[in-house]
Amino acid sequence: MKGATIVLGEIAGRETAALMKDGKLDDLFVAHDGPVPGAIYRAVAGRPMKGQGGIFLETPDGPVYLRQIKGISPGETLLVQVTSHAEPGKAVPVTHKILFKSRYAIVTPEAPGLNVSRQIKDDDLRDALLEIAHELMEGSEYGLILRSSCDGADEAAIAEDIAEMRTLAESVMADKSRGAELLVEGDGPEARAWREWTVPASVERGSEPLEATGALEAIEALSSPIVPLGGGASMAVEETRALVAVDVNTGGDTSPAAGLKATIAALRDLPRQLRVRGLGGVIVIDPAPFPKKERRQIEQVLRAALRADPVETNFVGWTPMGNIELQRKRDRIALTEILR
Repeated sequence: MKGATIVLGEIAGRETAALMKDGKLDDLFVAHDGPVPGAIYRAVAGRPMKGQGGIFLETPDGPVYLRQIKGISPGETLLVQVTSHAEPGKAVPVTHKILFKSRYAIVTPEAPGLNVSRQIKDDDLRDALLEIAHELMEGSEYGLILRSSCDGADEAAIAEDIAEMRTLAESVMADKSRGAELLVEGDGPEARAWREWTVPASVERGSEPLEATGALEAIEALSSPIVPLGGGASMAVEETRALVAVDVNTGGDTSPAAGLKATIAALRDLPRQLRVRGLGGVIVIDPAPFPKKERRQIEQVLRAALRADPVETNFVGWTPMGNIELQRKRDRIALTEILR
């Protein structure tokens, strides 16, 4: 099936949004229990953890952790936003720098100024977007970022999005109540799909489209760590408590050329595999054997793949043993943890 299709349905009784591109599962959001990135709480500060450089706060959904101590007293009420999913056994990380993010606009209460995404290059379009921003944000001290999704979007839809985010931001930031409370829920799979998947796509709902588009089969395949790469090569993507291990194998062909080919194929597909499996944190890749002189080519392939990936991932470098290290944002929970 050519083109892109967004399929909205349920997997194991949980709300699911799957993005299929040219017959492949390109992205996946599945509902889960617990705080969602983007959720905003009025939280109550506990005692500072001076040795850890942060402080635990109480919310209606359990403790969260803020990497800040200075200026916060036990019992103080403050607004915080969930930044990512917690590592196993750890508290949910939050920030006091709150953002109000939608499909076209991000309102930034603590960062004044009106900005347009650098990915929008057309000067006339940038000027037109800034004109809309000035009109809709007039009289506000808050900042605004217009996202790359504004390119080609309807001006009325952009204006409506800005107005809604400004109203929400002003309402939440004006909250002066005390006690722990959830003020803004994080986006569920369907809302997040609308916000993040801006590629032109048809939208289908229900169990039949999940099967017809191949999404269900692709999701079920994620229960196996093995990813075929063609020509007998494969990679294994497995999560441990400390890190995600990726092992690239050439199969029966042990030549340097086969090792280089398999490693390149693995690195090109790895961001997608991590995305749909919901994996983040420390990623350690054991590439198939290849000549050391080819490391530069390997890095170029990897960096290009990471640039095209919407999830923030940093190339840390090579280990003394010749493995590749990445640090990836935990912007979703592992699929295995949701469906276990």
